[in-house]
Amino acid sequence: MARRNEERGDRRNREEERDSELVEKLVHINRVAATVKGGRRFSFAALMVVGDQKGRVGFGHGKAREVPEAIRKATEEAKKSMIRVPLRESRTLHHDGNGRWGAGKVMVRAAPPGTGVIAGGPMRAVLETLGVQDVVGKSTGSSNPYNMVRATFEALKAQSSPRQVAAKRGKKVSDVIGRHADGASAAQPAADAEG
Repeated sequence: MARRNEERGDRRNREEERDSELVEKLVHINRVAATVKGGRRFSFAALMVVGDQKGRVGFGHGKAREVPEAIRKATEEAKKSMIRVPLRESRTLHHDGNGRWGAGKVMVRAAPPGTGVIAGGPMRAVLETLGVQDVVGKSTGSSNPYNMVRATFEALKAQSSPRQVAAKRGKKVSDVIGRHADGASAAQPAADAEG
């Protein structure tokens, strides 16, 4: 019995440690009204983004009568819905990507060192909490923060590392990277040898 309680305590401590490392960003807060018999009842809707700045990020939406409670609910939901995104050199994305959700369309591109996070609004919050230091993002279409955040997540979910691609194709990582880097130059000598 005591051992089980110790295990629970250890698990709780690990969860608290993980939570303390997380960065929380409030993306949007909205006052919404419900019309009831006595008039209007106001409440608040919050959109939060949570990440560990090491490749994990999540977003959540919370609604309550008070702002702090709405933020707390959104943060809890964001922690539950975290995804892992592979990063190159722990600073940028592996490749370009596009995401779409409703009328919100986003494009993210890998960038060289020193570029910084070039993205606006909700997209910037997602990329900063993810831990990307060099990236270029562009949003076209809807500026609705909910759709922009979801579209950004769609673009990030499509990211894959060379290791994942190599595993899918049953090849070595060097084969996947080598072909990408020297595709034209490797094909040229083979054509010369045949000719």
